[in-house]
Amino acid sequence: MRKGSQPFMKAPLALLVIVSALGVHAAASAEPWVDLRAAHGYAILAEAGISTTGATEIVGDIGVSPIASTAITGFGLIADRRNTYSTSSLVQGKIFAADYTGLTPPRLTVAVYDMQTAYTAVATRKNPTKTELGAGNIGGLLIRSGLYKWSTDVNIPTNVTLYGNQYAVWVFQIAGNLEISPGKNIILTGGAQARNIFWQVAGNTVIGAAAVFNGTILDKNEIALKTGATLNGRALAQTIVTLEDNAVTLSPVSP
Repeated sequence: MRKGSQPFMKAPLALLVIVSALGVHAAASAEPWVDLRAAHGYAILAEAGISTTGATEIVGDIGVSPIASTAITGFGLIADRRNTYSTSSLVQGKIFAADYTGLTPPRLTVAVYDMQTAYTAVATRKNPTKTELGAGNIGGLLIRSGLYKWSTDVNIPTNVTLYGNQYAVWVFQIAGNLEISPGKNIILTGGAQARNIFWQVAGNTVIGAAAVFNGTILDKNEIALKTGATLNGRALAQTIVTLEDNAVTLSPVSP
């Protein structure tokens, strides 16, 4: 058991009943939080573009770098008078791109660097709580906080539940792709917070239509939200983010 772990038998009786019924893994650990530094301020940050169709609603800033604002499509960008940022009826926040003026380009450079640095730091964390949980299929499980590692794809074909208090941290290291099926949810219980959940994905991430996803996604490649999907957290991609009539809400920085 890792330092800071709590015995599974100390879980509340009601939780034990659920765990037994689901056949879940419930090892707990005091996993350190992930500091995204300047990248924390973005609901969506991408290096090669952000596109949307439909009535997408984003709460938080979005940005692209080193690509220009022409790679942000479907938002109907309206530049401010100094061309340091843009606005959109789809975004409750500001929109930034590498070809804007003032301090915007260097700030984006720092944010992207911090995103890349965080990805590498998370990908190389040691001593996982569990490896190859569910053989890559975590649907139906109840998972307590900790560091989880897979050398394969990770699929969520049915609801998965994360159980922990408001300070509990989950870190998921995924060597392949990550996909949650249409209409399925990542359920948070016991006070668990989306701001404390981090998904490091070496492949692509697909959030199925009408699914509800919680946590920050640090993806080496593409993040795609299908029609009507909801993301509470961040989409931080080293290539592109594609949206289809989605709701994306930036989770606050952990205290």
